[in-house]
Amino acid sequence: MKILVAPSILACDFSCLAKELKRIEAAGADLIHIDVMDGHFVPNITLGPNQVAAIKKSTKLPLDVHLMIKKPFKLLDSFVDAGADIITVHVETVPLTNFKSKAKALNEKGVRLGLAINPGTSLGKILPAVNFLDFILLMSVNPGFCGQKFMPIVYKKIETLRKYFKFDIEVDGGVNSDNARRLISCGANILVAGNFIFKSKDYASAIRSLKHASG
Repeated sequence: MKILVAPSILACDFSCLAKELKRIEAAGADLIHIDVMDGHFVPNITLGPNQVAAIKKSTKLPLDVHLMIKKPFKLLDSFVDAGADIITVHVETVPLTNFKSKAKALNEKGVRLGLAINPGTSLGKILPAVNFLDFILLMSVNPGFCGQKFMPIVYKKIETLRKYFKFDIEVDGGVNSDNARRLISCGANILVAGNFIFKSKDYASAIRSLKHASG
């Protein structure tokens, strides 16, 4: 599968956000990863639909909106209207009984829907929804803050998931050139990276190092 890189703008310089978006676009990024936090599901507050709409005006890249919020289904339409191309909700926050209908409604609008799973949550929890997903996002840190240390427990989860899930597997948290090769070999194909890209001197070089980590 093609390896995609999604820079997480939580780590960028927000004083010149439009410029940062243009830089990572020119550097070869495939997606813009936007972390939305509500201060309830995670102990931090970040962006909302208005900011997503502003970001949409500043880039041609698809917006990968990661909802780390307590009741994401109540705000799906707001983020779709704001310009989200991809929306991820956490399995820890949503009932899976009506997941099929939510996925169908979003797909009809041209939006992809995925489930995120925290490091401490069993993969078994996603099984009721796995046939209705466009992708799965595995957290390799506990969600809430940028710059955390990568948790190797995710390697085994990716390998297990890849045995029965044939679509995109995204990894978010502490991703860098040191662990990208193994993440890809385990089966991940979308790499979210924040500090590794935005703290580097050369965005293009950092992105290339992730894309070509498989050799």
